[in-house]
Amino acid sequence: MLVKIPDLLTPLQLEALCSVLRQNQFVDGKLSAGKNARLEKNNQELAANEDDYTALNNVVMTELVRHPSYLQTAMPAKICAPIYARYTTGMAYGGHIDDPIMGPANSRYRSDISISIFLNGPQEYEGGELCIETPQGSTEIKLPAGHAILYPSTSYHSVNEVTSGERLVAVCWVQSYIRRGDQREILVQLDRAREALADDVNSLAYQQVNLGYANLYRMWAET
Repeated sequence: MLVKIPDLLTPLQLEALCSVLRQNQFVDGKLSAGKNARLEKNNQELAANEDDYTALNNVVMTELVRHPSYLQTAMPAKICAPIYARYTTGMAYGGHIDDPIMGPANSRYRSDISISIFLNGPQEYEGGELCIETPQGSTEIKLPAGHAILYPSTSYHSVNEVTSGERLVAVCWVQSYIRRGDQREILVQLDRAREALADDVNSLAYQQVNLGYANLYRMWAET
């Protein structure tokens, strides 16, 4: 299930974020890649000092973790700090699947949901589409600055070559309380039904949907 979050970040926030990014150095993105993805990865990642990372994350993560669409879709148990990635002319990320287990030895987590947050606009670079394989076929995604896309980490995906300009994104991964994507999708559908019925929380329809949502969540949740 692909879920877009429009306008996660404001123009003022994006201006501040990009200013910090462009004042810092970037290193070869292969340094953070898993064994297989390393063969396909050709980008750069931010190598900032701790203060700059904190400043970036205070904006990006604060807006993300409180957003209703993120909470409804991800049902997050854990989330990692973002990687800030840059693609310049000639860079791409070939087809790959994200590592199932990520993080340092003392803080490992399972990657259930991948998130890309677009930090600059599509008018600033050519190419660079995020391509996600779904049961319906390949989907190319190139969103406006400040928008985000959530998609299953089980999906085969890639980033097309940037043919001009510069692509800036923040990427992170979530371990969900609900491990299986099909179960998460059912819960999202039930939650949306609850929202549609919320004008009359005393109605039988609302109470039954709410009961079904709560009990399925309880049945499937892993803590």
